[in-house]
Amino acid sequence: IDYIEPDVEVSIASFTTQSAAPWGLARLSSRNPGASDYNYDESAGEDTYAYIIDTGIYVDHPEFEGRASFGANFVNSSKENTDENGHGTHVAGTTGSKTYGVAKKTNLIAVKVLGANGAGAISQVIAGLQWAVDDATSKERIGKAVANISLGAIKLLASSVNTASAAAVQAGLFLAVAAGNGNLDAGQFSPASEPTVCTVGATEANDTRAGFSNYGSFIDVFAPGVDIVSTWNNGSTGVISGTSMATPHITGLAAYLLALEGRRDPVALCNRIQELATPGIVTDSLSANNLLAYNGLV
Repeated sequence: IDYIEPDVEVSIASFTTQSAAPWGLARLSSRNPGASDYNYDESAGEDTYAYIIDTGIYVDHPEFEGRASFGANFVNSSKENTDENGHGTHVAGTTGSKTYGVAKKTNLIAVKVLGANGAGAISQVIAGLQWAVDDATSKERIGKAVANISLGAIKLLASSVNTASAAAVQAGLFLAVAAGNGNLDAGQFSPASEPTVCTVGATEANDTRAGFSNYGSFIDVFAPGVDIVSTWNNGSTGVISGTSMATPHITGLAAYLLALEGRRDPVALCNRIQELATPGIVTDSLSANNLLAYNGLV
C-alpha cells in the first residue's frame, strides 16, 4: 500500500457569467482591461455579512433582494433609519447587490454614522465601528464578516480612528477603507494609514490611477473607482466616482473569498487579495503595491 487517505467527495466548480456587467465588476474578473463579462463562483458570498459603515442603506431597494437590513444609527441629528444621502446605498450596491455587486449573495447591514450631508463626527464613526464588531461577535459572524469604511478618509491623522480600526481587525473583522481623494500620500489620512486595514486606491477604466486617488506605501490594492454605477437611495441607480467606490469592490471581494475559500483572519484575507491581484498594471500608481484587484477566477 503506497498511501491511505480519506475518500472525500469532489465536485465541479460552478461559475456564473454576468454579461454586459458594470465595468468595475468585469475588470475584477479579467487580467486585462476592456472585458464586459463578470465571471464569478456561484457561491457569491453566501452566508457572509458585510457591515456598511456609511450614510445608511435604503434597504428596500429591489436590488438587495431582502438581504439588506438596518443595524444601527449613530447620527444624532437624524432619527431616520434609512439613507438620506445615497452614498451608503451606492457602496452597499457595489458590495452585494444583484446587478451591481461583487458578492451577490452576501448580507448587508447598515451602520449609519454619516448624515444627509455625508458628514459625521469622528465619535460617530468610532461608535459605529465598535457596534459592528460587537454585533458580529455576539452573532458569531466573526470569520464570515467584513466591513466597509468609505469615508473619503480623515486628514491630519485621527489616531483614535486608527486605534478603533486596529481593534476591529484584532477582533477578527476585515476592514476595507478608502485611501482618500486628495491625490496625496494616504499616510496622511485616517483610517487609511492604519497598517492592519485593507486600504484601497482607485483606478479608471484604462487602469490609470484615478487623478483624485491617494497613493503611497499604505495602499494595499487598487480597484475600479471612476464612473461606477450602483444602487441609489431613490430605488434607482447612480453613477459616482471616488476611492469610496473602489473600496466596496474589495469589501465584496473579501466576502466572496470567505464564502469560496473559507475563514481567514483579516490581515491574511487582505494578503490573499494582494496575492490574487494583477501586479504592475496600474499606470502612475505612485505606490509600492501596484496591484489591481482580481477575483482569481481562471
